[in-house]
Amino acid sequence: MRITAVTCVKNEGPFLIEWIAFNRLIGVTDFLFYSNDCTDGTDTLLDALAARGIVQHLPNPAQGRAYQMEALKDARKQKVVRQADWVWVADVDEFLNIHGGKGTIPELIAACKNPHAISVTFQFFANQGIEAFEDRPVIGQFTKTHNPDIWTDQTAIEVKTLFRKDFPMAYIGAHRPFIKKDVAKEDRPVWTDGSGREVQWKFRAAANKNRIRKFPAQGARDFATLNHYALRSLDSYMVKNDRGDVNRENRAFDDLYWRERNDAGWHETSIQRLLPRLKKEMKALLAEPEIAKLHAKTVALHIAKRDELLAQPEYQEMRSQLLTASAIGEKEQALLELLELT
Repeated sequence: MRITAVTCVKNEGPFLIEWIAFNRLIGVTDFLFYSNDCTDGTDTLLDALAARGIVQHLPNPAQGRAYQMEALKDARKQKVVRQADWVWVADVDEFLNIHGGKGTIPELIAACKNPHAISVTFQFFANQGIEAFEDRPVIGQFTKTHNPDIWTDQTAIEVKTLFRKDFPMAYIGAHRPFIKKDVAKEDRPVWTDGSGREVQWKFRAAANKNRIRKFPAQGARDFATLNHYALRSLDSYMVKNDRGDVNRENRAFDDLYWRERNDAGWHETSIQRLLPRLKKEMKALLAEPEIAKLHAKTVALHIAKRDELLAQPEYQEMRSQLLTASAIGEKEQALLELLELT
């Protein structure tokens, strides 16, 4: 079974080796990376990995600001996607945590009875007071998260989707594929959540714009969860804030983004059963001297960027603000205040 992971990156150098190694462990056979405007050696490291046949790396084709959507449009033309049995679109801070067996994608597909698509629900992991960046696996550092059925004030939580090659697709979205118009009823795809249950028709058809990339999380995680380490260490978050993201140029991640993802009410370590194998796979990738050298360079540049930012008064203020910020988002805070009044 050929499984292709597609992702867009900008200044994610220190985290590439872990993400590639992890996805190889869970069954990804091919990688298609798009990069843009990297200043930390991400693109150079990817080129070196591509030269060894480990990944494929292309410059992001976007001419405007829709970096991810332009890349996903281009991805459909690429042989590594066209020849895949399954395609997995995810970001480098997202890890597919499959609960059964050895934790592989083929096992997840079998558990869900081989549907056309599987949408796996996000689980956002908190910073949990970790300030310093460390060059070691992210999945080994962060274990605090929110109630899996509720995120802030929401019971419907966003997903990412694994889809089969024969999915009747109009186009690939960042969170899910979109079905062609006028697909006959008998040709509608079988589409499940992370528990193998069919997802709601409104979600599949994107009939409700407010629900096109999320659905109720309760009961949706029996076979898999998508661990999202959006914050990581405070050091790395500061660098991320400076970078923006692959969707929008010069986007600022304000303290609301941080607060909404910094709920540390639950302890979750199930993904760490893969840590011994992950470290072994990372060691194998880094055994190549040039790869190890380029990885070390991205780490050094990541730390240098942090130091550069912290020399600026506005980033000193931002760091202080985040260190003392509430771990409750605005909507959740408003809900709690309403409950106190009743």
